[in-house]
This record gives sequence, C-alpha cells and structure tokens, in this order.
Amino acid sequence: MLRPLIHVGSRRWFLQAGLGAAAGLSCSTLAMALEAAATQKKKSVILFWLSGGPSHIDMWDPKPNAPMEIRGPYGVIPTALPGVQFSEHLPLQASIADRLSIIRSVDCKASNHTPITMQAGNPLARRTNDGRDGGGYPSMGSVAAKFCGANDPEMPPFVGLADSWTSDVWESGDMGSQFAPVKGLELAGKFGVPTGLDIPRLTDREQLRRKLDSFGRAIETNATLQRTDRFTRQAYDMVLSGKVQQAFDIQQESPETREAYGSESIGQKALLARRLVESGVTFVLVSGAWGYFDHHGDQVRWGGIAKGLTPLLPRVDRTMHTLVTDLEQRGLLDSTLVMMMGEFGRSPVINKDAGRDHWTAVMSMLMAGGGLNHGQVIGSTDSRGGEIASAAVRPQDLAATVFRHLEIDLGSHWINSRGRPMPVVTEGGRPIPELA
Repeated sequence: MLRPLIHVGSRRWFLQAGLGAAAGLSCSTLAMALEAAATQKKKSVILFWLSGGPSHIDMWDPKPNAPMEIRGPYGVIPTALPGVQFSEHLPLQASIADRLSIIRSVDCKASNHTPITMQAGNPLARRTNDGRDGGGYPSMGSVAAKFCGANDPEMPPFVGLADSWTSDVWESGDMGSQFAPVKGLELAGKFGVPTGLDIPRLTDREQLRRKLDSFGRAIETNATLQRTDRFTRQAYDMVLSGKVQQAFDIQQESPETREAYGSESIGQKALLARRLVESGVTFVLVSGAWGYFDHHGDQVRWGGIAKGLTPLLPRVDRTMHTLVTDLEQRGLLDSTLVMMMGEFGRSPVINKDAGRDHWTAVMSMLMAGGGLNHGQVIGSTDSRGGEIASAAVRPQDLAATVFRHLEIDLGSHWINSRGRPMPVVTEGGRPIPELA
C-alpha cells in the first residue's frame, strides 16, 4: 500500500500521485501527448544501451582466422543466416539471426564515453566537458516525444529504464524538459490512489475541482487555475485509469514469461519495456547497468574480456532472443523497432591486461522488428575488425531510420532556446538503405 503523498484538497496531490511525481512529466506534456496520440499510429522503439562500449569482435563480428591477440578467447558458432557467425556465447541470438539485422559498420568516430552521440543519432551532439555537452541537441527519444507523443494518452511518450541516469541516458537538450525521458524506475507505485482517498470521491470531478480551486486561491490566481484546469482533469484521469501502474506491474505476467526473460536486471527491464510499449509508450530506453561493457582489463571494475564479458553475454543473448520472440508472438514485432548497441566498439588487439580498450572507429549493433528488411548483415570491417570496410552507417543514419519508422517527417525542425530552427536529422542522414 502506498503511503499518503499529500492530503486530499491539495492542488499538488494530482501532480505527486500522477505525472508530477513521475520524474518531471508535466500536465502540459500530457496534454501534448493526448493531442499527438489522436493521429499517431502505434509504432514504438526499444533501445537497449550496452553501457561502456561492447566488444564487436567478441560478439557479432568475430574474426576466427585472425591471430589470437585479435580474435580473442572465444570460439564461433553458425547462425540462422548461412555463412554468418557469432561468438560462441550468443547461441540464442544466433538462432534468430534470420530475424535480425547485424550492422557491423557503425561509424562512431564522433562518440565518446557517454550516451550522447549515439542516443542522439547525431555526430554534432558530443561530449565536450564544458557544461554544454551535446550542443543542445536532443536524444532520439525526445524527438519521438515531441513529434509523436505517446501511443496512448494515459502513458508517457519516452521512458528510461536505467540505474545510472547521467551516464546512460541522454535527455532532451535545448528542445525542452517537457520532452525529456521519464525515470521509469521511479514510476512504479506513484500512480496509485493515495491512502485514504477512495475512488467514488475521486470520480466526483466537480467536487474535486472545487477543492483544488479553493486550495489554489491561496497560491494562484483564478485565471491560472482556469488555464490549467483541463490539464488537471487529464492528470487525475491518468491516476484513475491505473494504466501506468498496471504497465509497471510485471507480476501480472505469467511465471513462465518472467522466467523466460530472466531475473537479471536487463531481462527484467526488457520485460518491463515490452509491457510499456504494449501499453502505449512510444520510446523506451533500457540500460542494464552503468559501464558494464567497459572491459579494459582484469584490473578494473568490469574486468577484461574472458573474466568480465563472458558472464554478461548469456544475459544479453537471452534478453534479445526473448524480447524478439515475445513481441512476435504478441503481434507487436512489426510495429516495434528494437535496437541493441553501445557508445563505441573495442580495440582489435587484446591488451596486456586481458581486455580491450575504447575504439571509436567502428562498432557493431543489432536491429529487429519495425517491419524492416531483416535477416542480413549490413556492412563489414577489415580483417582485424579495426576499420570499416564497406557500407558505413553513421549516427545520423540511425536517427533517420528510427524517425522513418515512427513516421516523423525527416525534414522536420524544432526551435531551440535562441529561436533557431534545428533539423531532427543532421549532416545528411538517410535511412539505412538495406533495411528498406
């Protein structure tokens, strides 16, 4: 049972029980989501963020014929795509490779050890360490929040599921805080009706409105209350419906489904992400843990390749496989674009500490769903896995692909704080042609 948030009669109650308590999603944002949802088709995105920089050579772009110091400690296995191999620790993903696009040529030269560039899908959005990180550019999720809204007016449009926010989630930049992601791990339990307030009393809207109005006179003018009254009604409509609370309750899933996703953090968040898009969230960002793919060597927190990466691979293997098959069984895969990536790759040569260092020249990633043309490998690297050999995919190309899926006009602009129109796709970005 939830503890009381604030006594009945307080105008702040609906904000704390509803969107206001949900990490800054304002009532005006809900109104915009309502308007956008009226015409937006129910398409969504789930982005798995492998924080720290996953090793492409030890996952999706193995080099079995390279010297040991390059190919690393793992063997390779065949996949459902003839001639395509994965790391031996990704058997479940290998079994559904015909439903995946394996992009081995992602250009991440503009990226750094943050989520900024790749989550923005924008090479101009960079870590600068000068208080202006990102250059004001928003994340792809924030663009989705602004131009699509939520697929259901009773849900937020953009939710982040991450334990470490600053390190793993890029927000809305100069687009405005109303389009920032909601902190999903803080949402659960905050949309229930507070103790001592029963539904019959709540549903007497006129009585509640009078109480809110009476309380508000002490702190606001009647004109302001009249302007916000529509937003007030929308906010407590969300509370009354209980849809957000239900979406976050994974205990409603069968034991078999919960077991299929696994008990690890990324698996539980993946299940929650599926419930959220099923309930009407447009964009969900999932991060298992901060920096856990940063495998420099056995002397650092996350270890090297053999000791650090090995126990993680079965988790991401299971997560991607379970989510894709679950979405497919529920008829949601064509409408949901699933991506799995990090900020950059890792160096071709195993270092003296049994790890690999940061490598911004290239990385690999996975895509599934979204009604796109999957069952293929896009691009390639050289024999060492150090440079792009063919079909480079740039951050802006990822953004264009995501926005086309969401049916956002690729020529759209938003207005920054200086009144300047800013394009949602920068630097000549275009949808990845192989996926069309």
